[in-house]
Amino acid sequence: MTQPIDRLDATAATLNQEAAAANLSEEQYRRKMQRRQEVQQQRIADRNVEKGLVIINTGNGKGKTTAALGMVLRCIGHGYKVAIVQFIKGAWEPAEKAVMERFGDQLSFHAMGEGFTWDTQDRDRDTQTAQAAWETALSYIRNPEYKTILLDEVNIALKHGFLTVEQVLAGLAEKPEMTHVILTGRGAPPALIEQADLVTEMTLVKHPFREQGVKAQPGIEY
Repeated sequence: MTQPIDRLDATAATLNQEAAAANLSEEQYRRKMQRRQEVQQQRIADRNVEKGLVIINTGNGKGKTTAALGMVLRCIGHGYKVAIVQFIKGAWEPAEKAVMERFGDQLSFHAMGEGFTWDTQDRDRDTQTAQAAWETALSYIRNPEYKTILLDEVNIALKHGFLTVEQVLAGLAEKPEMTHVILTGRGAPPALIEQADLVTEMTLVKHPFREQGVKAQPGIEY
């Protein structure tokens, strides 16, 4: 009889811990890993659902957009069409845009933000810009030709009230069944996290800007 998925996960974790013990003989380690392989094969066999995912990268640590772009590159590598809409960083003309535009019709890139709120200093204008970016995003979310849509820093637009959670949830409900949507930015609202399939929180441990006074650098921040 197939074991429940949660039991298989627990068994896999236990085997990993046991295999890390320093006092295991080579034969004991081999048997642990053989059993771990069997459990992993069963875990994979039992997970046969395929669906489009709502993915959130949030938290105060760096790497939210970078991780999302890794997924975008995987999709491009598989020949899928991808769209990126940046809600905040557009004023930077980021290096990512220069690279992504080389993929031609396979990728649509829209850097629609006008920069940080403390730079723009105009709430009404920021709201209009975010709403325009959202309408652009919706055109791709609704289009079944696009496999993955990255909404970069959309959580920041939500945090500042430029968009509503209800807007975004309603838009996500319109996506085709097999479309993936990635939403990045710190402060993802609980209602959005509740609806997501995959949520990763980047935790800030150290940052050179704060601890050492190191300025934003090309290739690292932009």
